[in-house]
Amino acid sequence: MLSVSNLSVQFGKRVLFDEVNVSFTQGNCYGVIGANGAGKSTFLRILSGQIDPTSGHVHLEPGKRMSILEQNHNAYDGDTVLESVVMGNKPLFKIKKEIDALYADYSDENADRIGELQVQFEEMNGWNADSDAAALLSNLGITEEFHHTLMGDLDSKLKVRVLLAQALFGNPDVLIMDEPTNDLDYETINWLENFLADYENTVIVVSHDRHFLDSVCTHIGDIDFGKMNLYSGNYTFWYESSQLAARQRAQQNKKSEEKAKELQEFIQRFSANVAKSKQATSRKKMLSKLKIEDIKPSSRRYPAIIFEREREAGDQILNVEKLSASTEDGEILFQDVNINLAKGDKVAIISRDSRATSAFYEIINDNRKADSGSYQWGVTTNQSYLPADNASFFTENINLVDWLRQWAKTEEEREEVSIRGFLGKMLFSGEEALKKCTVLSGGEKVRCMLSRMMLMRANVVMLDEPTNHLDLESITTFNNSLKNFKGTVLFTTHDHEFAETVANRVIELTPKGNIDRYLSFDDYMSDKTIKEQRNKMYAVPV
Repeated sequence: MLSVSNLSVQFGKRVLFDEVNVSFTQGNCYGVIGANGAGKSTFLRILSGQIDPTSGHVHLEPGKRMSILEQNHNAYDGDTVLESVVMGNKPLFKIKKEIDALYADYSDENADRIGELQVQFEEMNGWNADSDAAALLSNLGITEEFHHTLMGDLDSKLKVRVLLAQALFGNPDVLIMDEPTNDLDYETINWLENFLADYENTVIVVSHDRHFLDSVCTHIGDIDFGKMNLYSGNYTFWYESSQLAARQRAQQNKKSEEKAKELQEFIQRFSANVAKSKQATSRKKMLSKLKIEDIKPSSRRYPAIIFEREREAGDQILNVEKLSASTEDGEILFQDVNINLAKGDKVAIISRDSRATSAFYEIINDNRKADSGSYQWGVTTNQSYLPADNASFFTENINLVDWLRQWAKTEEEREEVSIRGFLGKMLFSGEEALKKCTVLSGGEKVRCMLSRMMLMRANVVMLDEPTNHLDLESITTFNNSLKNFKGTVLFTTHDHEFAETVANRVIELTPKGNIDRYLSFDDYMSDKTIKEQRNKMYAVPV
């Protein structure tokens, strides 16, 4: 279907890819993973023809069509929603536009050409294009009232859904998506997971969403050392098997036959417990064919995220009474929110409006005033907070050692060796620790903020979209750390795996109060009674 031959990419002296050879076949979904800077997005852009490799070539089987999820959210601002979706099938749309142009200037001379085009149009199911596009939009929550709206007049979150519909329209033979779950809510992500699980063509996707990769992927394409290796199975299988292989490599005294038996038992165990996805049967067959030598240790570096508490909190953590907040123009974000947190609660704070959750964190951290209501922290609590927007923490042009020292409480903590220890855990070692904080990438800033939080040793941790900008290695380590943390956690995330494995309670903020349940995230989202209640509490009065 799609193959890459002898692909090399070099920027100056830096070699990104070196003689990569790989094939993508029909019916499979390939999750492309790699450390930050490994070239994941560059690889997708080469596959889609947006940039050229230094050498080598990409071959798409003749007659096959490729579709790419558009990353420029403003690319179609002058077009209607429905028209933008149909544009996803470029050959079909081109014929449609030519037919329209010929009819606009109709003459006997162009009648034959119109006839030829209409035959092609019918063969491509063109007469049903608008209705098919409308159905796809409706499945993604874009109701009919928006179908003839200009893209430029849409809310940014709705735009993302329309562009997703555009990529999926017309059943492309190869579908390429770079971070498709960004800016999507849980319901839309779930719809996309189910859609791709049934998709019979080829999908190649880059994503930091582990639940998404586990739900849709039949293979993982790991970019490492300038090469790409394909592995059968989803992300969790790749991660656990590579970790097992790394441990075995460190066990020099272990006999090779013992290692082979351990790996074989791992494969059999994973095959027997393959996720609930609709691809389970085919994936189980692929795993059963794996050879021991197919499993290799990863060269990835994982940060050491360890949250320790300076002291244990008492029973009273946080009490919130009738708290309300709105935007500057009076739009209600949430109101009459009542919460009483207990020791050991790990709470997913959610809302259909991300402004609501961010406002809540800013209020309980004394960074913003509520419209009404009150909150009170327990006297034995001390808090650390990771905001969604951390730019204000990185305005001073100082190195990371001096930056982190600002939050040290004792002389011992202020010593450079101690500060470097916290930074080293977050992969800022050696000269990296002397980088200026004003030149950091988004992911580096989040890792610095995590160093700060570890240094603070709080017994209450608050996190607003903590996985933004982090790579899969950092997200996985972060996730495991919070599962083991003995304190209280309040967090908001679009990472499904993060929410499901950390939260033991879900609190949803709405314009008509809050919903509060001691449930796992999946149980909360799938509960039909709660779903009905949620819809009523978000409904805007006429």
